[in-house]
Order: sequence, then structure tokens, then C-alpha cells
Amino acid sequence: MLIGYARVSTLDQNLEPQLDALVAASVDLDRVYTDKATGANADRPGLVSAMKALREGDTLVVVKLDRLARSMKHLIELGEVIQGKGAALRVLDAGIDTGTPVGRLTFHIVGALAEFELALIRERTQAGLRAARERGRRGGRKKKLDGARLALARTLWADLNLPVAHIAEQMKVSRRTLFRELGPRPVSEAAEGTAALPLPLS
Repeated sequence: MLIGYARVSTLDQNLEPQLDALVAASVDLDRVYTDKATGANADRPGLVSAMKALREGDTLVVVKLDRLARSMKHLIELGEVIQGKGAALRVLDAGIDTGTPVGRLTFHIVGALAEFELALIRERTQAGLRAARERGRRGGRKKKLDGARLALARTLWADLNLPVAHIAEQMKVSRRTLFRELGPRPVSEAAEGTAALPLPLS
């Protein structure tokens, strides 16, 4: 028995092209399960139902690999589950059919290459971060105040006659950024909504 699965990533996309391709591959529409979810979304009731429907000797048919799995790790996991059920996976656009020896080999080669590519990406990323740290750079979002702008902000910050809102406007940053980068001001300002200094005792 052929079991079909189709997915689109957003509600405004059309499932029809995938359904047409599955029907052309002899899949009965009554046996096609669908989802409308993003690639990273783990909540796929249609895929869960399709996997439950698979029996020994059945074949799960999809148009493209990226319609089936969230990631290469997920794809390999699904492949193991399908194989454990004694079923097969057919990917129409890639010509993969794990019901044949050549198809099983192709599927494992695709998975191995993808894992190899991910490992290279991780290695390049780590090397880039390490090189940046050695040059004195740190990863993450670029600071809004640095160098000359930070020095100017400190000068303005030290002038307690200038309201925080005015400094923030001049530096084109938020009040929160000022307090995060410069710390608390030496004296609270009534103009900023804080308590006034206490009156001297008589």
C-alpha cells in the first residue's frame, strides 16, 4: 500500500501541486496525510498519522525530502522508524526508493553527506568565533555605544543637570542602554521621576 504525505509551511500555500504529484505516482488521495506547518515546527499531526498508518510492506511517498523532515537528524530518525516497520520511503523528485538496495544506499549517502556538511559548518563557525576572540572581538550583537560615542555618553552622564531622556535622545539609544552601559548615576534626579534629595534637618 502507498501512503502519501504532503506539507506546506504556511496557511496561504497550496497543497495541490504536491497532491497532484502523489496521485500521479499512484497514491490514493484517501491515503494522503497533510500538514500546514513550518519546517522547524515539531507539531505535525498529519505526519504522526501517516507513520502510524504504515504497515510492513507499505511505502511512504513524499514529493521532496524537505517536505518530510525538520532536519537531517529528524530525517534519519524517520528513516530508521520506517525501516523498523518493514516499510519503505519513496522521494519522487530525488528518485529515492528505500524499497530497493540502490534506493537504501542512496538514502544513506544523502544522510551521510548532509551530516558531513553540518559538521563542516559547525567547525567553520567555531573556527571563526575562535579567530574573532583572538583579535579581541566577541560574538553577539554589536554594542550601540563604543569608542568615541561611549566616551561622549560618559561625559554627558556625569553632568547631573542633563536629564537621562535628553542624553538618550542625543545618543540615539534607549534609557535602558544608557543604564546598562554606564551604570547608575551618582545622584538621582527628581526630573527623572526619582525621589528628591532629603531636606537638611533644622
